[in-house]
Amino acid sequence: MQTTWKGTISFGLVSIPVHLYSATQEHDVPLHQVHAKDGGRVRMKRYCEREEKEVPYAEIAKGYESPDGRTVTLSDEDLADLPLPSKKIIDVLAFVDATEIDPLMFSKAYYVGVADQAAAKPYALLRDALVESGQIAVTKIALRTRESPAVLRVHDGTLVLQTCIWPDEVRPAAGIAPEGEVTVRPQELKMARSLMATLSEDFDLTQLHDDYQQALQQVIEARLQGVEVPHEEEAGEAPDNVIDLMEALRSSLRQAKDAHPGRSRAEEEPAGAEEEPEAEPEEKPAPRKRAAAKKTAATKSSTATKSTARKTTAKTTTAKKTTTRNSATPRKAS
Repeated sequence: MQTTWKGTISFGLVSIPVHLYSATQEHDVPLHQVHAKDGGRVRMKRYCEREEKEVPYAEIAKGYESPDGRTVTLSDEDLADLPLPSKKIIDVLAFVDATEIDPLMFSKAYYVGVADQAAAKPYALLRDALVESGQIAVTKIALRTRESPAVLRVHDGTLVLQTCIWPDEVRPAAGIAPEGEVTVRPQELKMARSLMATLSEDFDLTQLHDDYQQALQQVIEARLQGVEVPHEEEAGEAPDNVIDLMEALRSSLRQAKDAHPGRSRAEEEPAGAEEEPEAEPEEKPAPRKRAAAKKTAATKSSTATKSTARKTTAKTTTAKKTTTRNSATPRKAS
């Protein structure tokens, strides 16, 4: 792996000689500009507008054009004299939780390796301290001619330096999200969470691949072999106007369920995700006269019930007395 930077990590009074290696690589198919008529290669030339001629690279310098049109030329000596404390040093400034750094600030990643065997122990010390604390180190580093903030973290037992942009380079998000209050119903949120769980089941990030680059490579191979270029069916356009959010969620959940047949049907639609019935209008209180009438009717009914109960009791009492008399009357001798 090719070294991209050599320097030292400054960790208090501890110095760790290290090398940086690019941690990522892109798989773009290299395409050049050519003349469409005959396929001739088109090359960019360094052309001076004032002299109207091509100039060699040795005569190229950097310049700045001011808003009023004036141009200032900066030589390599001017740039070399600029103060750059972090030119060959990764200066550790502080240790913070990873959540304190917004991922928007992250840029390019580099693996950090030791420059010699003597740096192995302080390297391991810093690495293990980061793992045990669960924190990352905030640093500054100068790569080429640009100084930038960076963080040191641990990945697969290896220190990784992730360059960042400066905090004031993150543009504000004001005015991007929908304005005003947007109400999301509980059943819509439950359905969305169920869809998220279904889509995430058995997900493997390593299985992702670049479909566009593969298709482009197939087109290039077909051109080289002089055969017909393969054509794939275009994917349907996504609807740009969602009328029924719940129905869209249900359809999405059904499609995800088909892609994950192992998921039980009970998980397809969460409980409580049905449409809420329309709220019934509250009954208005009845007028006082009707209420009074109901009360009178209820009183009469209660009185009638009590009267009936008294009559029943009286009948029962009379029957008991009659039975007692009959029992007390002596039988005549036969």
